[in-house]
Amino acid sequence: MKKLLLGILTLSSLVSFAGTPVEKLVPVDEIFSPKGFDSNDSSEIIISGWLPNLCHKNPMTKFEIKGDAINITVSALSYQASNPFCPEMMVPFVESVNVGLLDKGQYKIVVNGKTEYEMKSDIFINESTSNAIDEHIYANVDYVDQRDFVGTTVTLKGYTPSDCLELDKVEFVSNGSNTYSVLPIMKQINDFCPMKMTPFAYDIEVPKTLNKARVLLHVRGMDGKSINSIFSR
Repeated sequence: MKKLLLGILTLSSLVSFAGTPVEKLVPVDEIFSPKGFDSNDSSEIIISGWLPNLCHKNPMTKFEIKGDAINITVSALSYQASNPFCPEMMVPFVESVNVGLLDKGQYKIVVNGKTEYEMKSDIFINESTSNAIDEHIYANVDYVDQRDFVGTTVTLKGYTPSDCLELDKVEFVSNGSNTYSVLPIMKQINDFCPMKMTPFAYDIEVPKTLNKARVLLHVRGMDGKSINSIFSR
């Protein structure tokens, strides 16, 4: 009986220990800094990376701004490495870091600085020309569908708040490296705009000006919101 009780206590201790997470830095493979933010926008930096195995859960980010430097850490909760229920499988992730309002200027981005996972980039913030957050009415996109794309076509899906709005044009702003800011600009087609949630699906052609196998589609929405999707050619 004592041996059985000891075995149960030992097993309980192991399970408890294996289930206690520790926060650890994780590998990152690319930093995406969309172009077009100004000093009146809540700016975003998007980071892609991977979790080393299934013992790592819940990728998370923290940031600190010192002068013209934006320091970001990317970590995850790591469980007992010797856990037998932890397959060796890399799990990709994409995390958006909202760094808030920034003054006009060039900023250096350092992710997981002074570690083996360190990566660097930069972002330029324009000076705001008005007090408005958005200069246009953007489509309320909540999903970028790439499942049925042909070539470089993707579908923007979402809802408009009224059927008096329709898509006018889609503008692409390249950061010259790895990101397209996608601006789905709407227009009002009549004066009467009853509240009526209307679904839409807009097919768009992704430009080929960036010679990268993977680019970020940073789709701007209203009130500083956005949808971020990695597009692989």
